[in-house]
Amino acid sequence: MAEVNINSAGSFAFFIFAVFLSKGKGAFLIAGYNAMSESEKAAYDERALCKFMGKMMFGFSFSLLLWALSEWFDIKLLFITGLGLFLGLIVFILVYTNTGNRFKKK
Repeated sequence: MAEVNINSAGSFAFFIFAVFLSKGKGAFLIAGYNAMSESEKAAYDERALCKFMGKMMFGFSFSLLLWALSEWFDIKLLFITGLGLFLGLIVFILVYTNTGNRFKKK
């Protein structure tokens, strides 16, 4: 039962974070971006980056929700699906954000 509570709390926290980011705010919470100098930050579209990361956080929130439901209903397929989604999102984020200069200002 503790696993359900922990995963549910994590899912809720990720959901709140996703809502905050999807409004285009909270770039200071994005690792790497917040460590850049002001001149480096000026080259990026902060709003687009926040919105993208917000969408990804919704995916992570759903993944953790699947983990909680897996423990609640004792269905291991839900955990495997959630884990696949979680890992797939990580790979997608790494590839998408690091190729093509998608978030650079034009």
